[in-house]
Parts: sequence; C-alpha cells; structure tokens
Amino acid sequence: MSIAENRRARYDYHIEEQFEAGVVLSGWEIKAIRAGQVQLTDGYVMIKNGELFLIGCRINALRSASTHVTPEADRTKKLLMHKAEIKRLIGKIEQRGFTLVPLNLHYKGGRVKADIALAKGKAQHDKRETEKKRDWEREKGQLMRHASTGRKD
Repeated sequence: MSIAENRRARYDYHIEEQFEAGVVLSGWEIKAIRAGQVQLTDGYVMIKNGELFLIGCRINALRSASTHVTPEADRTKKLLMHKAEIKRLIGKIEQRGFTLVPLNLHYKGGRVKADIALAKGKAQHDKRETEKKRDWEREKGQLMRHASTGRKD
C-alpha cells in the first residue's frame, strides 16, 4: 500500500533502475505517516560514509505528539540496504553521473519501505516530449469514450 509518491521524479528524471530500502523512523514519525502527514516531493538520497540517507522528506508532526519529544519535520532519515547493493550504487553514481531519487514510501509487512531509483536528469526538450505524450494519451482516451457513446463533439 502506497503512503506517499514523488510524481515529480518521473517527470524530471529518466528512471534506470529501482531499489527498495528500509527507512529508520522514530515513533512519532510512524504515527504521522499513518495519519498521512508525509511529503516526498523535494526529497533526494545522499550517500555518506557508505550509508544512504533520505534528505528533504517532510513528515509533519501530529498535534497529539508526545510532550517529551521535540519533532523535527525535515529530519534526515537513514535508509537500510545491503552493503553490496550500496557499493554497486556508489559505483554507478561515480561512473556514469546518475543520481538517486526517492520514488515512493509504502508499507511492506508492517514496515515502511522506500523505493529509490537510479536516475539521470531529463533535458528541457525531453520534459516537453513527456507532456506531449501525456496530452495525446488523454485526448485519445476522450476520443475513444466519445466514439463508444456515439456522441459527436
């Protein structure tokens, strides 16, 4: 079940490969995520000392959060993956100029997981091409609906 999705990532980047990583969260963050108080749009993944970190993922604290905890909405979250996978990612990022972007947060077996992608940035003309394809698909769907109902517009 999906919690939050980064739709902007598929528009701004060519997605090459996807990976799943665990997310280290505290108790108040889990409660806020279950209440839908998470935003992934400005998030990105950074590698530091051979570990992955999710930066820019905003989790807004609930008003009923504990009194002895001071929630920080933009806290850096550690991502959990096997060391071999991380080394492979580091190699690809350094060699070919890829970047790591979070695609979505979802539940798997009662735990919160993040889908991250190895991606390359799109040029402006590629983004325009994506918009044209999306518009054509929408228009084609409308034409098909009108044709099936017999209407002429």
